Amino acid sequence: MTGATVLALSATALSAETTVIATFGDPTPMNAARATHEFEKATGWTIEWRKFDSGADVIAAMASGDVKVAELGSSPLAIAASQGVDLQMFMFSYAIGKAESLIAHNGSGITSLGDLKGKRVAVPIGSTAHFSLMGAIAHAGLKDTDVTIMSMKPDQIAAAWEQGTIDAAFIWPPVQSEILRTGTRIVGANQTAEWGYPTFNAWVANTEFATAHKAELVAFAKAMDAANMAYLKDPSAWTTDNESVKAIANLTGAAPAQVPEILTGYTFIPLKDQMSEKWLGNGAAVMKATAQFLKAAGRIDNVADDYSRFVNTSIAKEALK
Repeated sequence: MTGATVLALSATALSAETTVIATFGDPTPMNAARATHEFEKATGWTIEWRKFDSGADVIAAMASGDVKVAELGSSPLAIAASQGVDLQMFMFSYAIGKAESLIAHNGSGITSLGDLKGKRVAVPIGSTAHFSLMGAIAHAGLKDTDVTIMSMKPDQIAAAWEQGTIDAAFIWPPVQSEILRTGTRIVGANQTAEWGYPTFNAWVANTEFATAHKAELVAFAKAMDAANMAYLKDPSAWTTDNESVKAIANLTGAAPAQVPEILTGYTFIPLKDQMSEKWLGNGAAVMKATAQFLKAAGRIDNVADDYSRFVNTSIAKEALK
């Protein structure tokens, strides 16, 4: 085979390669864009959207090299960076508000955080919800040992709730919406953030991959920002019969009637605002503060001196040009 033929075949193989992107399948505007293949159009990638139940699973997939681009919560992100996983945060997905909340089962006797003592509380361990729960427990003046924290994935929480084997859960939609039918919201992540335990979901990429595919990630960031801005332009238009809402429901499994309310639980940040000192400019500091809290709570062994190498501002900066 001639050199030119080999090069041509190599280029074809490269263009046909599938890019695996990890996501949690949250009912967000991103999924409306996914439904019309906006990310494939922007990047030129063949994308396999792989749904994960927890940040710990995403970390493992990125550490193995199986996943190059992923959505990752702030708590697992701090854990991954502290463990030296080779990744960079390049934009925010959203800041977490009441979309992650502590829900008490009706009849559990829990009406305030102080009532958690001696109760069984389920949460996906290592997630942003877990970090918020730990913050809520600390804010209430309780110790981790005062509460029976049960490690469960979202679907397991839904099943345990129905069986009555847990008293409360700190969880996100659509499971949150399901258990609220027979439960009461005690506190949301918006409140725990005010107490000094902020949480968010971010988009991260393998460092080497980000360098080799910067143009595609810039296009990805633009498409993500466009999806969020379509919602932010007029949130009131995203009603049950809105086509974007129907698309989100179809992709995530949430009921269309639930989606509009779920969307209000997130804070979607325009990319131009993400470049500020409050967001990407503060990313390394928030990562370190989160890691310090997790170390004090016995969740990780080490905290890095500097987390700046885990933040990449160049992609968002280029996307805004």
